[in-house]
Amino acid sequence: MTRTIPALRPARLAAHGCTLAIVLGLAACGGSSDDTVVVVNPPVNPGTPTAPTTPTVVASGLQAPWSIAFYKGTPLVSERDTDRIVAVGSNGALSEVAVIAGVNGGGEGGLLGIAVRDDYLYVYFTAGTQNRIVRYPLSGTGASIRLGAVQSILNGIPAASTHNGGRIAFGPDGMLYATAGDAANTARAQDMASLGGKILRMTPDGAVPRDNPFAGSYIYTLGHRNPQGIAWAADGTMYASEFGQNTWDELNRITAGANYGWPVVEGMGTDSRYTNPLQQWSTATASPSGMAISGNSIYIANLRGERLRQIPLATPSTAVDRYSGEYGRLRDVVVTPDGKLWMVTNNTDGRGTPRTGDDRIVSIPLD
Repeated sequence: MTRTIPALRPARLAAHGCTLAIVLGLAACGGSSDDTVVVVNPPVNPGTPTAPTTPTVVASGLQAPWSIAFYKGTPLVSERDTDRIVAVGSNGALSEVAVIAGVNGGGEGGLLGIAVRDDYLYVYFTAGTQNRIVRYPLSGTGASIRLGAVQSILNGIPAASTHNGGRIAFGPDGMLYATAGDAANTARAQDMASLGGKILRMTPDGAVPRDNPFAGSYIYTLGHRNPQGIAWAADGTMYASEFGQNTWDELNRITAGANYGWPVVEGMGTDSRYTNPLQQWSTATASPSGMAISGNSIYIANLRGERLRQIPLATPSTAVDRYSGEYGRLRDVVVTPDGKLWMVTNNTDGRGTPRTGDDRIVSIPLD
């Protein structure tokens, strides 16, 4: 049954590592980039047969959407501040599937990443001082999709009003990966006793895989500040996007057991103990959140930068900026089951300026 979306909750401030003064516009995050970045108009080449020739609005009226997953062809969307899972109909109608119990987060916390596998919906959310991963059995189709009884997967990921990470996705190895921020405590990123500031890896039922790089630990990589995007290329290579503090945001190639340097290093460094990013951007032009890989390109949704960044896999130190400023803040980008590319706006999250129809899911052309 199609349900009218209720009015927005009060906006919540979310930081990007800048001070409150910066959030209020009293100062700007510094830094400039030497990366090869070209701003272009949307391509006229329609790309693959399933891609639209111009951007098309798939759905509108969402409230701080954070993540999209697909169940039997139906898009499911998490809304950070309403704690809802919403199904999107073929005509763009929004139907409430469930309100996730136990969500308790402010600022950047709340209902965050979702993933679907084997008739289960996996959910990452803030519950007070911890972030949790749970799963629910799925049944039904379309607007009739329902959730069964909750099952715990992993507790104890540090939480705060900022730096919660929150992206979950299944890799080509069948394992569940989760990005965990440092929860505003920089020391956690290098602390092997903490799950904060890490990328975590677990089995679908929440066990530690035997082949994880650190025996008995969920930790897959460390030294992260606030990673929010993960994706895999066709050859199995894993990539992640990460929020820096005041200077550099990052694109990283993820290797099991590697240390990415935070808080010792932000962006490119010279210390051989730490793995450098493939590319870095000034925080003013980035705030990289969700990411996806389609064909020969990585796509990254940027919040503060208000653009979709396209990065060739063959030359990951270069980039093309698309739709700069056209849709406002972008939270996520996903590849649909039929090969389309969707991006998710995030102008109702307390940081953006909502436009008519916000927030929206937009289907965009592929090169």
